Amino acid sequence: MTADHLSTDVVVVGAGPVGLMLAGELAHGGVDVVLVEKRHAPNTESRASTLHARTMEILDSRALLPEFGDPPNEPRGHFGGLPLDLTLPTSHPGQWKVPQTRTEVILQEWALSLGATLKCKHEVTALKDTGHGVEAEATGPDGTLLRLHCRYLIACDGEDSTVRRLTGAPFPGQDAARELLRADVAGIDIPARRFERLETGLAIAARRPDGVTRVMVHEFGSTAQHRPGGDVSFEEITAVWKRVTGEDISSGTPLWANAFGDASRQLTHYRHGRILFAGDAAHQQMPIGGQALNLGVQDAFNLGWKLALVVRGKAPHTLLDTYHSERHETGRRVLANIRAQALMLLGPPQVGPLRALLGELTALDDVRRHLAGMISGLDVRYDIGGPAHPLLGARLPCTELRLRERTVTTARLVRSGGGVLLDLTARGSGPPAPAEGWADRVTEVAAQPTPGSALYGTERVLVRPDGHVAWAGSGTDGLTEALTRWFGPPR
Repeated sequence: MTADHLSTDVVVVGAGPVGLMLAGELAHGGVDVVLVEKRHAPNTESRASTLHARTMEILDSRALLPEFGDPPNEPRGHFGGLPLDLTLPTSHPGQWKVPQTRTEVILQEWALSLGATLKCKHEVTALKDTGHGVEAEATGPDGTLLRLHCRYLIACDGEDSTVRRLTGAPFPGQDAARELLRADVAGIDIPARRFERLETGLAIAARRPDGVTRVMVHEFGSTAQHRPGGDVSFEEITAVWKRVTGEDISSGTPLWANAFGDASRQLTHYRHGRILFAGDAAHQQMPIGGQALNLGVQDAFNLGWKLALVVRGKAPHTLLDTYHSERHETGRRVLANIRAQALMLLGPPQVGPLRALLGELTALDDVRRHLAGMISGLDVRYDIGGPAHPLLGARLPCTELRLRERTVTTARLVRSGGGVLLDLTARGSGPPAPAEGWADRVTEVAAQPTPGSALYGTERVLVRPDGHVAWAGSGTDGLTEALTRWFGPPR
């Protein structure tokens, strides 16, 4: 069999939202990247439909939000089916309703416009980490073979990850015990139901502006079935829906149907030498509250700039270890809150007292803010180390800064894809440029914060390309160490 050969810096396996975000970030950082996708055509199944506030901030920091137009915004979300106000200090509070298909189209156009290459109809069948790079094989159309040679390979190929299977990476956790059945159905007219717990089960129905109704249903006491790929018949969904609600939706036209369980698994390590994992390939969870897609996109945003620096020879490969330490802990917290929500949603009537108690607690603003920060991704604070400071490890607060004759948002500061050293002393100049040796990776910006903002009173702030604060304080104590740790040695 003849084979084609392709060499590149990075291969990303899987062209869903996570793979596309990562490919775009890598291309944005000056890296040659090839996306390998086994699907024959773009995805038409809009599994996820929610973008949370932190993901919207990320898209804003890459100037992508205009492409999304004006999607519906809903300030109210839920925790285990209990209403929860998600409003927090951010440029995009609440949740934003965007079909996954639309998100993928926008991210694909962005990644390709930056130079990423997409190989559809290619399925990875073998790979090997040689210690100096990764060699992989993918079967293409008509059985043709594509041999790939790259420095790093990233698995973004979903919860049934082929890369994970080929590497044998440990994926401990819990199998699904309960499941939700869902379908997008045209031609039905039924009452809206928002996490309605009835006598025999849970029912959800939401009508979209285009007239299509998404239904989701769980029958109390039923157990998860083995369903490769989440396949489920519309007839099964209509039967369960009728038993739970008494309504007949069989006359409708199903546009898409699937089932998903409450399995909860997480890779022991997100990095295996030169092979890394992101999104559902690294963690499997029930997509409650739209957290799954957002968690994966945020994985990609954390990894992209780090891998770009390593590939370009600007930072040591040990920088990639921080991807595992930061995102594994974040994933662990998200999976824990999803397991709690799954019990609240799908548990038997005996969970009623627990739901009532939590309903009382969410009326307390401190509790509401804590849960809203967790679901939206706004509360993520990485354990960066260094001198204690309220900003350290957190995302740079959304605020406006005065730069000479213009005002900019903090999201715009990292649009170049590099780091930023903010001088907030209002002097506009001072000691010799402390980041001069990193000028090819870090931009120094003199700015004035708005009085009362979280930045007010701090002299300097070092911001990573993902918007998280790597160092903050007065003077320059510890700044050189932070610059070296996150951006490599000075040139």
